[in-house]
Amino acid sequence: MFLFYHGLPMNDDKFKRPSRQQPEGDDTGQNDLNRTVRRPIAPPPPPESRPSWADVPAVKMYETPIDAPRRAVHVGRSSGSTPPPPPPSAISRESAARQRARRRVNRHTRGSDWAWVIVSGAILFIALLLGMSAVFLLQNGTNSREIIPTATLDIAMLPPAVDMREQRPVSPQEAQTGDIILLGDGTPLELRGWDGESRFTVLLMGIDRRAGSRGLAYLTDTIIIISIDPRANTIGMLSVPRDLYVPVPGYAAHHRINSAMALGETRSPGSGARLAMQTVQNNLGMRIHEYVVVDFQAVIDIVDAIDGVTVTTDYTINDRRYPDMNYGYDPFFLPAGTNQLDGETALKFARTRHGDNDLERARRQQQLIFAIRDKVTRLNMIPNLIVQAPVLFNSLSDNITTGLSLTEMIQLAWFVKDVPRENITTGVIDYRYVQNFTTERGEQVLLPVRSRLGGLLVETFGANYSE
Repeated sequence: MFLFYHGLPMNDDKFKRPSRQQPEGDDTGQNDLNRTVRRPIAPPPPPESRPSWADVPAVKMYETPIDAPRRAVHVGRSSGSTPPPPPPSAISRESAARQRARRRVNRHTRGSDWAWVIVSGAILFIALLLGMSAVFLLQNGTNSREIIPTATLDIAMLPPAVDMREQRPVSPQEAQTGDIILLGDGTPLELRGWDGESRFTVLLMGIDRRAGSRGLAYLTDTIIIISIDPRANTIGMLSVPRDLYVPVPGYAAHHRINSAMALGETRSPGSGARLAMQTVQNNLGMRIHEYVVVDFQAVIDIVDAIDGVTVTTDYTINDRRYPDMNYGYDPFFLPAGTNQLDGETALKFARTRHGDNDLERARRQQQLIFAIRDKVTRLNMIPNLIVQAPVLFNSLSDNITTGLSLTEMIQLAWFVKDVPRENITTGVIDYRYVQNFTTERGEQVLLPVRSRLGGLLVETFGANYSE
């Protein structure tokens, strides 16, 4: 067993109780123990050269879990071994963390320096750009500008300009040609009739399309040519019988003229109305510019929109087999004289043909068109209808198909209202201009007498009808 005293090892034999006999000549009366204790202690050997703390690696405190149990280890060493170095101070233990923080600060500082360099370069670039722009503007301001024409524009082809600062919208009842009115959707419109330069001809067709049906692949039971001559301030209206047997462009055999639109729609949807226009144009020698297709519901809605019409007949209509909308019968009776018709009754008046024939029905259809015109012109309803045109056009979009724009329809309506009644001529291709014919399939049709049709067209539209 080793005992340490002032860092020196001692043997146990040194502390054994000595004998009571004292050596001779020793008068101190001290035993060996006293002499051993009072003996001067030899100085410790010089310490060996120890490494500095800077050479000691930092202790990674996180490598040893905090919760790990600590075990005391007794290390024995000889009397000449070097004592272990003391633990590193707190400053030494934190040196690694401080170095990492110092490196992060250095990186952020270097990034900030580059950011300032980029911002300074951008400011310098903007300053140079502004300076160059100022020089360019100063040079162009002192030189005369040369205008190079890129196209030749005919000013006469442009529509008339509308200056809203000088002309303000007026009420529909006070509107005159050249005034500005506001449509129902807020769009300003200058009231002008047709351009007055050329004839304009429209093909009006009525189809047997019932409620819920779509498309144009139907027979056109009503065919009326309406032509406006703005130079003569006249209007011509000619009814074409549906059983007229004529050639149809693109087909070898002859067909009834009322089947042209259905043939075109069957071959190519959307082309039926154009084929009907071409068929009428080729067989009558009269140019057709646009078309309007209406169904039964459109007629009802138009008549109801003006609160009905008034017609006068010198005969009684008694059609017990008038067809209803469900392919049944709805007897129709109208006494002779003057009668007020609503939308449904006006449609029956235009469709009935039992008791007479298709030619007399064509005249009643023209009579209904005149009744509508007289109602709107007599009460000065056209300006109000024009204001409501966008709403009416949208509500009738499922029942009316046309190649005309809303503006063109308004221009035509504004022109028609100023044409006097005596300048409107009507005509019907009746039995004076056709002859009966039976086809190979046993169908009863009408062949046109072309030598006589020319005179009828001149009477109805004027000598320049082919323009």
